[in-house]
Amino acid sequence: MNPTSKSAVARYLPVVARVLLGLVFLGSGVTGMLMALGVMPMPAQNPPPSAAATAFMTGLMKSGYLFQLLKATEIVVAVLLLSNRFVPLALIVIAPIVVNIFGVHAFLMPSGLPVALAVVVMEAYLGWAYRSSYRALFLPRAQPE
Repeated sequence: MNPTSKSAVARYLPVVARVLLGLVFLGSGVTGMLMALGVMPMPAQNPPPSAAATAFMTGLMKSGYLFQLLKATEIVVAVLLLSNRFVPLALIVIAPIVVNIFGVHAFLMPSGLPVALAVVVMEAYLGWAYRSSYRALFLPRAQPE
C-alpha cells in the first residue's frame, strides 16, 4: 500500500463511519417515531421476538415517554452526525443508547446482533477518531472556570 492511499483511507474512514452511523440512527429514529405516533404500523418480525424482547419493547412503549425520547434523541444525534456539527457531543449522547442496543440484541433479539455490532464498532471507532475532544473529561482533578 503506498502512502497516499493510506492517508486517503485515514482521511475518509471517519467520514464514512460518521455518515453511516448517522443514517442508521436517522432511519431508526424516524421509523420508531412514526410507529410511536401511530402513523406507521409495527412491522412483523420473522422470527417473532422472544417473550422477554416483547416485554421490553412493550415497557418502553407503555411508559408514555421513554420510547419517544429515545427516538427523538436518535434523530437529533443523526442530524448532528450527518451535518458534521458537535460530533463529539453527539457520540457521547448516543453512547448509552448504543450500549443498550447491543444488550438488547445480544440477550433478547439475537437476529439483530450483526447490525448492533456494526453500530458498536462505528461508535467505538469514531470515539477513538475524536479522542482529542475528550481529553478534558479524563482529568482527575478538573477545576471549574
